[in-house]
Amino acid sequence: MAEEGLVVGIDVAKGWLDVAIQETGESFRVDNDAIGWAELLQRLKGRRVRAVGLEPSGGYERDVKQALRKAGLPVRNVNPHKLRHFARALGRLAKNDRLDAAVIARYTADMPTREMRVDPLTEQLAELVGARRQLSDDKVSLKNQLAQVRDPVVRRIFARRLRGIEANILLLNKRLAELVASDAGLAEKDRLIQSFRGAGPVLSHTLLALAPELGQASRREIAALAGLAPYDHDTGIFRGRRSIWGGRAEVRGVLYMAALTACRSNPVLKVFHQRLLAGGKKPKVALIAVARKILTILSAMLRDARPWSPTLD
Repeated sequence: MAEEGLVVGIDVAKGWLDVAIQETGESFRVDNDAIGWAELLQRLKGRRVRAVGLEPSGGYERDVKQALRKAGLPVRNVNPHKLRHFARALGRLAKNDRLDAAVIARYTADMPTREMRVDPLTEQLAELVGARRQLSDDKVSLKNQLAQVRDPVVRRIFARRLRGIEANILLLNKRLAELVASDAGLAEKDRLIQSFRGAGPVLSHTLLALAPELGQASRREIAALAGLAPYDHDTGIFRGRRSIWGGRAEVRGVLYMAALTACRSNPVLKVFHQRLLAGGKKPKVALIAVARKILTILSAMLRDARPWSPTLD
């Protein structure tokens, strides 16, 4: 069988990689370390590879993606949500690493995907943004626990931990600001985003790290990217409520918080939000609409290299 245009699927675990090749039916496992990556590249050496699909796996895929890209192989991220639906459509209800790799390979072969272009600085920003989000979650959790604690010793321990977390968040914020300032292109985008009334460094740095398509994708594409695009839920005579789903949860989260701020402080979006409520929209639906509008406004600002003004709506 000709081996031109092979499509490879890789299921990533912490300790190993399960690999499947769509056209030949091959499947094998290698360790998820430098030796395993070298073995994987050796098996693919001299063979024309059209695409290598990987499903994000909590960061365990990062190093193997870098090794594949360095070898000149076209790497594609596979959306986990879409992959699960694709597997069910194929009738693949069983789940194990070998089968998952085969489904990833078939998804990459059959469904439209784009080659991943990764900038090392953007990857570093994404790592810092992820660490800050985890610390922020820990801060909220610890504050909630502290509110329920009565023993003075436990309260002192928790308070000390809380101060440590807050200090580390400040340290990460400083590091993020330094990295953004070190690159002229990112620094200009950061300036534009933060010119928007209601946007601060947390929103700006998260978008720069996790939504690099901002300013290039269409309104619909950028809304879907963040999981803010409304989808129909209609069938026959039934007309359901429109709903949002999928997308990048971290991006959606910071936009939701920005929307809360903008509804109070941004003159354009404050009026927009009030108009939606007056028109009968539920508060959460109106807030999601504000978040979606923030995203499209920011995208237009980056596209046109224009700072925000009240006329940009």
